[in-house]
Amino acid sequence: MSAVPKPNKLTEAEYLERERRADTRSEFYDGVMYAMAGARLPHNLVKDNLARELGNQFKGGPCRAVTSDMRVKVRTTGYQAYPDVAVYCGPPEFDGDRDDILVNPRVLVEVLSDSTERHDRTFKFRQYQRVPSFREYVLVAQDEPAAERYVRQEDGSWARTDFVGLDAVLALATVPAAVRLADIYAGVTFPEDTGGRPGDAAPPAPAPK
Repeated sequence: MSAVPKPNKLTEAEYLERERRADTRSEFYDGVMYAMAGARLPHNLVKDNLARELGNQFKGGPCRAVTSDMRVKVRTTGYQAYPDVAVYCGPPEFDGDRDDILVNPRVLVEVLSDSTERHDRTFKFRQYQRVPSFREYVLVAQDEPAAERYVRQEDGSWARTDFVGLDAVLALATVPAAVRLADIYAGVTFPEDTGGRPGDAAPPAPAPK
């Protein structure tokens, strides 16, 4: 999904009033709404497959996975976004008196696309790091079987682990879940240069700074 800025500074209250009435979704930062463009089929398949697998594994436990209809807010900066998947554990905490702005996610997942990859790796990741409960960031490719996991360390750094190929298993470190990439990419047709074969994904990009 790509973000297209709309002019005119808004207060947060004005943003929420518009957003809650809108048929489309927009992120919000520094008084500006950023309209979210529609996603391609592979993006939606990857997001929905992963959310479903996580939901199945969390059944009966304290954690829940929600998809991109749930806003997440960074309280210290006012940034509001729609992660592709958000995981929270224990009672959900919300900003304000409505249950549509989550503020205590533990794991956030973004499915990468050509138009959003740089944003997801840099600005968005830096914003998410300001959320006290946030412990784990997962970036999932949409056109090749590859995922990256970033886990917050005690010293505040982030340890990266790569998972490549349909035989790999994306094991989350801060919640009890491990999902095969073959299940994440169920129904996805890969470009001919990878064919979805294990080990054929392009080398991962450098970790966000």
